[in-house]
Amino acid sequence: MFGKVLIANRGEIALRIIRACRELGIGTVAIYSEADRNSLHVKCADEAVCVGPPPSQSSYLHIPNIITAAVLSKADAIHPGYGYLSERADFAEICEDYGLIWIGPGAAQIEKMGDKAQAKAIMKQAGVPVIPGSDGPVANEDQLVALACKIGYPLMIKAVAGGGGKGMRVINDEDELLKGYRLARAEAGAAFGDDQVYIEKYIANPRHIEIQLLGDHYGNIVHFGERECSLQRRHQKVIEECPSPVVTAALRQQIGSAAVKGARAVNYVNAGTIEFLLDQDSSFYFLEMNTRIQVEHPVTEMVYGIDLVKAQIQIAAGAELEYDQSKRVPTAHAIECRLNAEDPDNDFLPSPGVISSIHIPGGHGIRWDSHVYQGYEISPYYDSMFGKLIAWGGDREEAIDRMLGALSEMEIVGIKHNISFHQCVLNDPKFKAGEYGTSFLQRLAARLAADRKLSNTR
Repeated sequence: MFGKVLIANRGEIALRIIRACRELGIGTVAIYSEADRNSLHVKCADEAVCVGPPPSQSSYLHIPNIITAAVLSKADAIHPGYGYLSERADFAEICEDYGLIWIGPGAAQIEKMGDKAQAKAIMKQAGVPVIPGSDGPVANEDQLVALACKIGYPLMIKAVAGGGGKGMRVINDEDELLKGYRLARAEAGAAFGDDQVYIEKYIANPRHIEIQLLGDHYGNIVHFGERECSLQRRHQKVIEECPSPVVTAALRQQIGSAAVKGARAVNYVNAGTIEFLLDQDSSFYFLEMNTRIQVEHPVTEMVYGIDLVKAQIQIAAGAELEYDQSKRVPTAHAIECRLNAEDPDNDFLPSPGVISSIHIPGGHGIRWDSHVYQGYEISPYYDSMFGKLIAWGGDREEAIDRMLGALSEMEIVGIKHNISFHQCVLNDPKFKAGEYGTSFLQRLAARLAADRKLSNTR
């Protein structure tokens, strides 16, 4: 096992990794920007190194500074968490060049799965269902028009190097095609430095289902069921569930087997997630693979009784998985609400500031993953998520009830937040019935905004 791990991240995921290392008897090195000097992950690590000023490009994304911190602190390994450099193949390679163990998949796997068009081609060859579309990047506008006629409308244009909704356009008819193509390429180039795009059939209001995977260095790959991630706003997940309210045991076996097959196609090692779109007729299609731990990993942990972060570290250190897929069945239900410093009444604008008072709910089946505390300042430099509230129950109804109770107990003063929005979602009859897709939150937010506008005019 490692003697010391440097965590190349910040906030709640950095703290989560520190706790896992502590349980494994591993020393930890936190990195931080000048804005995060007082963050909880800095206080809890055995050592901490400032890697730059507040902007991420000068600190959490500054590879030379992070590698220098790892070398000077004599770390054995680097855990990248999620976001930032976690899916950068070049960073993984640089770590290896400096004799640092990368806690994640190899650079080759990251590179293959990071190229959305290449990933789709690999999955198609492996026999994993894929959405009908182009076999790779669209070469020019003439090819685009020909492919669009073949696939049919509506269709989706996506950035090859994309994520988070950047470089993505829904095209409803021929009149929108060329304009949408040009806008998507411009946005992709600005966001990723790569303006290549591909197209595929657009599936209206699907479910977003992802499969949690673990693979070791000995060829063993096991999945831990699905997470329901359809509740999204602007292509960002807001609430996640495990298991999905619409996935049967038979369908779970089909999707899980497809995910394992896809992971084997790239000799996948460590934690990863394969995401699928689930159509209303229970057909499912490969969407993408995330070659890292996910924000929403706690719901899987609560249902399947596994510490995924500890498993990541152990696999990187050479541990072999216990390969018995038949024992990996959901025995409970868990829900995660992402709490953000934002104003739901003002188009969810970010709300940085100082948390002057905070009360965290507790009780059986409640988990709180966060790096904030009373007096903590939420910086405008980083993502607005400041915590994840997780509720576990023997069944879905109990998990919902516990989450609603916990949300009602939680008090945060000093910033705007989205607790009331979560309560609206969980109390919605459609959500309680499990009848929702990826467009659900957009419609709910629009309805709530219309209700507020009507109320203000009375």
